[in-house]
Amino acid sequence: MAGAAVEPAKARPRTLIHARGVAKSYQTGDGEVESLRPLEFEVGEGEFVSVVGPSGCGKSTLLNLLGAIDKPTDGQILIAGENLLNKNDSAVTQFRREKLGFIFQFFNLLSTLTAAENVSLPLDLDPKLKELERRQRVAAILERVNMGHRADFYPAQLSGGEMQRIAIARALVHQPQIILADEPTGNLDTENGQSILELLSTLAQEEGQTILMATHSEEAAQYAHRVIRMRDGQIQHD
Repeated sequence: MAGAAVEPAKARPRTLIHARGVAKSYQTGDGEVESLRPLEFEVGEGEFVSVVGPSGCGKSTLLNLLGAIDKPTDGQILIAGENLLNKNDSAVTQFRREKLGFIFQFFNLLSTLTAAENVSLPLDLDPKLKELERRQRVAAILERVNMGHRADFYPAQLSGGEMQRIAIARALVHQPQIILADEPTGNLDTENGQSILELLSTLAQEEGQTILMATHSEEAAQYAHRVIRMRDGQIQHD
């Protein structure tokens, strides 16, 4: 009797993000506070990773370091083999503009701009992009998040779920390699939150984008391919 066919092992994705001994501390009136203790991990291309833990465990600090919004006190962060700490301010700004998309819990939409104008902001920074292409890309991504019918609405005219979809469209419109999402469903009801998580999962699976999502929700974390658990500035389990 012939043995059962053995499925070939899946190739491990190429490492895109590598944190080496990354730590972060802050000076306060009472002395030094450790926000992150030295930690190390890797994230491969196309992975959807949840970083889970209670408030104050260091999740947001970690995302800010990976997004070059802040600098570590110690250690290295390599993105596609490049050390962010070796880049000057201009190069870091260009890196964020070209490679990263940020999704924030509180949306951070500009109240004086329409949904389409908010989404267009990352493209407005690219002088090589023609106006027609800008409008086409904005329209396409708004349709992708089911918000094309709200393009001319202002944030005050949108629900929480709709604002988060606009924030996601803004993070995706320049086609970033890495998406950093900080509690993206924290202000949403169950239905809207689930819709956002399904969209993020689809982006990783079908578009090959690498996603790191900080969340305190165990339910939200299960949409990811992998879960990193943090407590007191340390990785407890990966």
